[in-house]
Amino acid sequence: MGIEAENNSNRASTTTLVFTYGTLKRGFSNHVLMQDLIKTGDAVFNGIYRTVDNYPLVCGPYRVPFLLNLPDATGSHRVTGELYAVSSQGLSRLDELEGTGSDHYERLPIRVEPIDGGDAVFGVEAYYGHRSYAMEMWKRSGKRGYGVYGEKEAKGYVKRKDRPQNLSFLEQINVFVSSCSDN
Repeated sequence: MGIEAENNSNRASTTTLVFTYGTLKRGFSNHVLMQDLIKTGDAVFNGIYRTVDNYPLVCGPYRVPFLLNLPDATGSHRVTGELYAVSSQGLSRLDELEGTGSDHYERLPIRVEPIDGGDAVFGVEAYYGHRSYAMEMWKRSGKRGYGVYGEKEAKGYVKRKDRPQNLSFLEQINVFVSSCSDN
C-alpha cells in the first residue's frame, strides 16, 4: 500500500504522516476531526500500523490516552494505531486539539510498520504525552501499558466538554499524576 496523500489541486502537496493511537482513531470521540479533515482533503487514511519499538500507552485523567516517549520501558508494548497523511492546515488543527502549545502533548518522530507486515515507515510523527509529566504518568500507571487503546481501555472516557472547567487540562494531569490510586 502506498503511503501518500491524494493531491487536491487547491492544496499544498506537503503532508506529514501522523500515527494516531487513541481518540482520533475510527470509532472514538475525536475521530470526527479526522473525518472533517478527510472531507476537506486535509487528511488521508493510510492503514493500520504499529510501533516498531515498545512504548508505554496509558490512560490518564478521564481515561484520556497518552503515548509516552519512553521507548522500550519495561511493561510497555508495541502500540497499534492508524496512520494518516495530513496537510499542514490539518496538522494545525490536530496540534490545537492535542494542546501542543499548552504542553499537553508534543508531536515527535516515531517509527511504525504496517500491522500486516512490511517495512518500517520513517518520517512519521505521533502526539506523545508531554515530557514534563511523562515519567510521573508512567509511574502513576504502575508501569503497565496497553498495546492498543480499544473499547475496554476507553471505558469511562470523559469528553472534554463534560470535564470540570475550573482547572486547565495540564492542571488536571498534574492532579492525576500526584494521586496515589490506580487508574
